[in-house]
Amino acid sequence: IQEGLERYREYGLSRELAEQIYDVAVASGIDPQMAFGLVRAESSFKNTSTSPVGAIGLTQLMPRTAAGLEPGITREQLRDPGTNLRIGFKYLRSLLDKYNGDEKLALTAYNRGPGTVDRELRKGRDPDNGYADFVFGRAGHGHKLFTR
Repeated sequence: IQEGLERYREYGLSRELAEQIYDVAVASGIDPQMAFGLVRAESSFKNTSTSPVGAIGLTQLMPRTAAGLEPGITREQLRDPGTNLRIGFKYLRSLLDKYNGDEKLALTAYNRGPGTVDRELRKGRDPDNGYADFVFGRAGHGHKLFTR
C-alpha cells in the first residue's frame, strides 16, 4: 500500500483508495502492482471518470461488461469505488484465467476486448498495442492517461 502511495503520489491517490485497491486486488487474485497500474491507466485514480464511449469509474467498466459479470448492476452502482474495483478486477481475473495467466494478453484484452485479441491470435498476429507496458509504467508504450 505504501509503495502504491509513493509511486502514484502525483495523482493524489488517497490512503483509503490505495487500501481499497490493494485489498480488492488481493481478494481477486490480482497482483496489487498490476491493479494499481490498471487504475492509473484507466482513470488516473479518478472515480468520476467517464470515457467518451461510456466506460465508468476507476477501472473504466463498460456497463454491459459489468452486467455480464453481475447481472442487474446499475451505472450508479459502478460509481461506488468498491463496487467498481471489485467488478473491474473480477473481469481482469477472468481474462487472466482465459489467457492462462498471460498478463500481457489479459491486459491487452482488457483494453482492446477479448474478441479483438482472439481474432488477432487466430490470424497469427500479435494483438499487443502497448497497453500492458502502459499499465506497468514502461516507457515507449504509445498510450496517454485518461484524465476526464
